[in-house]
Amino acid sequence: MRNFDLAPLYRATVGFDQIADMMDRVLSADVNHPTYPPYNIEKTADDAYRISIAVAGFAAEDLTVEVREGALIVSAKKADEDNERTYLHRGIATRAFERKFQLADHVRVEGATHADGMLHIDLVREVPEALKPRRIEIASGSQTRKDVLDHQSVN
Repeated sequence: MRNFDLAPLYRATVGFDQIADMMDRVLSADVNHPTYPPYNIEKTADDAYRISIAVAGFAAEDLTVEVREGALIVSAKKADEDNERTYLHRGIATRAFERKFQLADHVRVEGATHADGMLHIDLVREVPEALKPRRIEIASGSQTRKDVLDHQSVN
């Protein structure tokens, strides 16, 4: 595996430290990324997304969904109630887990539903008005020249 030094990025930029931190996390992540539980991420509209996580064997009370420090954290812990059961084969995993999804700026969790062994988390991106593109009206050359002359005569 290659090691990348992101120090030049920190020295040459201001305000992009979140991107550098995210790149550092991704590049240093363990190759054996956990695969439990399986999940899908889908785009449901231009500014809407849904994360669906297979949580067979877990009740809604066993699941926790929270947003902390720009990350969506889904965790589950099931009370151990199978002490008196003896399994010949146990293929349905109900072990505790924690999944983190890094959220982009202006993405907020709209809600979560649990049905038929699936946990669905709906996300929506809300770009503030100040960050949306806006059209600048172009004045004619005579208006601009007059405004400049008026400004110079005041000063």
